[in-house]
Amino acid sequence: MNPYFLDHLKRRTFLENSFTGIGAVALACLLGRQDSLGAPSGIPAAKNGKGILGEKRHVPVKVKRVIHLCMAGGQSHLESFDYKPKLAELDGKPMPASFTKGQQLAQLQKQAGKLKCMGPQFEFTKSGKSGQEISNVFPQLQKVADEIAIIRSMQTEQINHDPAHTFMNTGSIIPGRPSMGAWVNYGIGSEAEDLPGYVVLTSEGGGQGQPISSRQWSSGWLPSQYQGVQFQSKGDAVHYVANPPGVTRDAQEDLVDSVNKMNRLFGKTRHDPEIEGRIAQYEMAFKMQASVPGLMDVSEEKPETLEMYGCQPGDGSYAANCLLARRLAERGVRFIQLYHRGWDHHGGIKANFEKTANLVDQGTAALIRDLKDRGMLEDTLIIFGGEFGRTPMAQGSGRDHHINAFSMFLCGGGVNGGVTHGATDELGYAAVVDPVHVHDLHATMLHLLGIDHLRLTYRFQGRDFRLTDVFGHLIKPVLA
Repeated sequence: MNPYFLDHLKRRTFLENSFTGIGAVALACLLGRQDSLGAPSGIPAAKNGKGILGEKRHVPVKVKRVIHLCMAGGQSHLESFDYKPKLAELDGKPMPASFTKGQQLAQLQKQAGKLKCMGPQFEFTKSGKSGQEISNVFPQLQKVADEIAIIRSMQTEQINHDPAHTFMNTGSIIPGRPSMGAWVNYGIGSEAEDLPGYVVLTSEGGGQGQPISSRQWSSGWLPSQYQGVQFQSKGDAVHYVANPPGVTRDAQEDLVDSVNKMNRLFGKTRHDPEIEGRIAQYEMAFKMQASVPGLMDVSEEKPETLEMYGCQPGDGSYAANCLLARRLAERGVRFIQLYHRGWDHHGGIKANFEKTANLVDQGTAALIRDLKDRGMLEDTLIIFGGEFGRTPMAQGSGRDHHINAFSMFLCGGGVNGGVTHGATDELGYAAVVDPVHVHDLHATMLHLLGIDHLRLTYRFQGRDFRLTDVFGHLIKPVLA
């Protein structure tokens, strides 16, 4: 302890703090709390934002980073990657009761006896040499069909938006757990020295934009330096990134150094793991003041690159965010998450789905091509999809939420392109061949990063938690 505190500590205060400290130690032992370094007992704490595994991965590394393209709102599989001719035949006719009896529905629950089928609203084309069936509202994705692995048999457990996003991000229906990006950075850290290891960008358009809570990229009870940082799609990517008038960079550096010296002194007496996180975040914020303006300045991008993405820099669009995702990936950011809010099509699905698809199709395909041209696709994993699917039954002119089946695709290193995995029944209601759970998706993602999902754990409140909870299997048929 600092001698200053010993000299000035009163007898009464010493006794009070001593007994409190003894009680805290006893309680920590009973609850199995993490130790004073902020890591599970017996596991070394990560320093300076680096992961606890370092280069000692559990399995061979196939990718360095993840780009999660989240189609927020529940993109319909029946209008995107899962064509159902039988559903087209039954368009407007009663939905067979054998499919829905005793099943969980969202807003259609009270209409169980009046459900009618809604056929696919768009034609599909067999695309690429692989012949993958992709909706004609995704003409650019059709051109990269041989790069992607479509999973048609996804299933989830939550039927409303926010809980479903929570489950997709954390593997739990309970809010407050660490997000998958936080888990990845906790495990293996980031290659970026002057940017956060986990960055989130959002865009909106084409349909009802469900709100996205910032806790979706929280670190939960992991150290706070692993949480996601949201960048703004328009204007300054980060608020207050510039120094106030009259404050030089040297003066700012002196201030940060002084504050961190006080934090380190405080940390020696309190043993609070969040103090180390606070120090790391102050240092990162200072570095970002120099790195973020360069990240956002796309003046060096070739005109043909901007044309390929179909965006104007700084316009806040999904396509512009895809370009920023590539730039973030180049700079070593480990986990990049792009939310597009506009897939909640309870009504007007034919017109609105096409609008939303038009906003994401070109940017997504451009990101895949751009990464491939730069030799980066081979060590990047792209995940594309929403939090759940939509019902084969009509909800007026739209579709309701659906958890028994939906589609996603994977692309990049360690993934077999041109593969379609799993299948739904003839109406697209339930996954019937090789169902894939969200936990399986998480396990496969970690595997490609060199992490055994069973072995990346964190002790909290007496239990060793992991992203996949007590579940998760690799989606082996899509692995190269």
